Amino acid sequence: MAKSPSPSWTEYAGQRLADAGFRRGGARAAVIALLDGQPCALTAFDIEDVLRDGGRAVARASIYRILDELVGLGLVTRIEVGQGTARYEAARPDGHHHHHMVCDACGDVFPFADDELERTIDRLAGRVAFDIAEHDIVLHGSCADCGREGPRARMADDAPASA
Repeated sequence: MAKSPSPSWTEYAGQRLADAGFRRGGARAAVIALLDGQPCALTAFDIEDVLRDGGRAVARASIYRILDELVGLGLVTRIEVGQGTARYEAARPDGHHHHHMVCDACGDVFPFADDELERTIDRLAGRVAFDIAEHDIVLHGSCADCGREGPRARMADDAPASA
């Protein structure tokens, strides 16, 4: 017997929202569909811009409300990458996730996955007898485009020369 394909995250989120008593809404559906197609986390501003550029204007207050609902149901992960702005991405029911590298010079965020890092986290949890429910790794530095123009390089350039 062939196994039926698993539902998309959009379908999964819609069902979870319905089970929690939320009505279907166009703005919520637009945010969910957008997040489902993203390879990495977006800010609420990014979501607003992409939806508007696609012809679907959604008020920023509605976007924040929707994101709070989705985070509360565990459907979206809120990620703090620094710079005072939260980013949001779909929390896949299969547990598949990635981590983030943040360029402190330009603010770009790059997703990365590393199987060895995941195994190391599992070994650490076993060694210290700690049940890790979730984790997110955020690495800060400079992207290839910014290179030596990152904050540490600027600080080093400003430091007095040694005698």
